[in-house]
Amino acid sequence: MVKAVPVFTCTACGAAHKKWAGRCDACGAWNTIEEETPLSAAPAAKSLGAARGHAVPLSDLASAEPEPPRAASGMAELDRVLGGGLVPASAVLVGGDPGIGKSTLLLQAAASFARKGLKCIYISGEEAGAQVRMRARRLGLADAPVHLATETNLRDILTTLDAEKPDLAVIDSIQTMWADQVDSAPGSVSQVRAAAHELTAFAKRRGSAVMLVGHVTKEGQIAGPRVVEHMVDTVLYFEGERGHQFRILRAVKNRFGPADEIGVFEMTGAGLAQVDNPSALFLSDRGEPAPGTAVFAGIEGTRPVLTEIQALVAPSPLGTPRRTVVGLDAGRLSTTLAVLESRCAIPFAGYDVFLNVAGGLKVTEPAADLAVAAALLSAREDTSLSPDCVIFGEISLSGALRPVGQTENRLKEAQKLGFSTAIAPARSKLGAPTGLTVRRMPDLTAFVGDMFGAG
Repeated sequence: MVKAVPVFTCTACGAAHKKWAGRCDACGAWNTIEEETPLSAAPAAKSLGAARGHAVPLSDLASAEPEPPRAASGMAELDRVLGGGLVPASAVLVGGDPGIGKSTLLLQAAASFARKGLKCIYISGEEAGAQVRMRARRLGLADAPVHLATETNLRDILTTLDAEKPDLAVIDSIQTMWADQVDSAPGSVSQVRAAAHELTAFAKRRGSAVMLVGHVTKEGQIAGPRVVEHMVDTVLYFEGERGHQFRILRAVKNRFGPADEIGVFEMTGAGLAQVDNPSALFLSDRGEPAPGTAVFAGIEGTRPVLTEIQALVAPSPLGTPRRTVVGLDAGRLSTTLAVLESRCAIPFAGYDVFLNVAGGLKVTEPAADLAVAAALLSAREDTSLSPDCVIFGEISLSGALRPVGQTENRLKEAQKLGFSTAIAPARSKLGAPTGLTVRRMPDLTAFVGDMFGAG
């Protein structure tokens, strides 16, 4: 009999260690390494080699199969992120910061699917039934035909789901589930992995869709082992800032639709309201032209979104100037500042730099480089940019402007919102729609000279 070897696992990132330590070498978290009770060691290769299994049917790549059926919720933003609707026998993991609105979103989703004729069960392991009903009354969902239960025992939950055979089961949350066959506390790596495996297996076996709520760590990753994200079919992140009313539902993995698609919601007193035109909403508070602002025409998933990038550049009394970024990658800001200084001879060494994306949206694509540079130069020179101009383009380390994808969609969205001018890289392939003037810039030096009379 092979002796079982203890395994120590980090609860923050799921990394395995041979012995306990106070700090995880993989993610740097402290006091997160716990001992897991290993499964009993099986006899050497006897179980698989002794008994023959069943042959697996094979097919070629040209085999035609129908598209999976989808159930629309009626919430257009949610259906967009899911790839067109909810797919039966799928597992969806929804993560987000505490209090961001995950439970509100899934309760509204369950009510919408139930009103479309699907049998929906909402199981809460964090709140009492009275709390969930109180939220439902506040959201105007008290009359929705959603079945509610409060339980954390995974065995009892699976027994109930097997008996009820729902079309959709919402589990809030996966970290509160407790599997009695696993000898560890709820929320541990072993428990989260076991619960996710059993619930995903139920979804595939019974043809029901399962939506799991997942907590996130301080780094913004879903707590527990990363294998949970590999188990499920779709991983959604619910993003937003506490001080803003906007919420972004982003697909980071989707086996049934495009990844990186977003849905935009607005948090109101009556719950989450859909935003049909995010660009108009993010630009709604723009007033008179002000130094340090530039409008960026971006792409989120398949949707063009216009946002305002704001910059503040002020003389710094510190030996090391501050660089504060909200909604953008701090590394790309440092790169843009370095290119401006080395290729255009515009120094920022003695200035504090503050950069922000209005509305709480997080911009990750490199196409925002040129808009960031425009906002920084506008703030530094105390000069306002034209209010009817949108900017996009990627800046290379040589100072050249690289073309970006979906140029035509960006320009069409800008024209729809009343913009008349766009600044884009010179090598952009697609022309402008009628009525929109595109000014093509070959490099950053030409852009600086054209816009600010320097370079």
